[in-house]
Amino acid sequence: MTPVLTDTALVMWVSWLETLIGWFKDPESLLLAMGPWVLLGVAAIVFIESGVLFPVLPGDSLVFSAGLLHTQLGLSLWVLVLTITICAIAGSQVGYWIGKRFGRGLFSDDARVLKTEYLVQSENFFARYGGRSLVIGRFVPFVRTFVPIAAGIAGYNRTRFTLWNLVGALLWGTGLTILGAALGGVAFIHDNLTAIILLIVFVSILPMVFEFVLHKVRARKAFETADQIADMTISEDARDD
Repeated sequence: MTPVLTDTALVMWVSWLETLIGWFKDPESLLLAMGPWVLLGVAAIVFIESGVLFPVLPGDSLVFSAGLLHTQLGLSLWVLVLTITICAIAGSQVGYWIGKRFGRGLFSDDARVLKTEYLVQSENFFARYGGRSLVIGRFVPFVRTFVPIAAGIAGYNRTRFTLWNLVGALLWGTGLTILGAALGGVAFIHDNLTAIILLIVFVSILPMVFEFVLHKVRARKAFETADQIADMTISEDARDD
């Protein structure tokens, strides 16, 4: 009996995972699947992804799609906007508290989600942009989740954090939702929603790609400069001899 149960459980798990992946690719299906709980579902996803240690939820595309489909989903636009904005603010505030309370101990090099690598990237991002990172990072997957935690670990001033968090949540949560609603009457958007979602995802990761390339270029220049200095030092030592 055990092998049969195990095989059945495995099939169910694979089926559920495929459904989950499908929802990530198609936020419209995810929103419709939530049925009467759609507002609560959107609120939970935004809250969690805004700083509560789970960065792989479909944030940008889901918020945009919720605004686009709010009439079809039976939601008041302004209730949706208010819910998303409040949850975005609250999620980041919790992330800040997590960082300040638990520090780096929650992360490890071999973790599947809470990788030290992701935290280090967010810490570098925060160190470079300071409070502005809470606005810029809103539009970058992973960074959106971990920057509030990095700010808490760094002991960033709570009042300044709250102000920057408010600005970022308004621009991201309110802005994307209203943008989706504004484009809701455009037939081209409805007919090509999947392509639009992919474009949003692509644009959202561009800052991360740019930062990575810039880091590589700087590292190469630093290496070349160090190499040149070493060559000059060797030449000077040779002349002195």
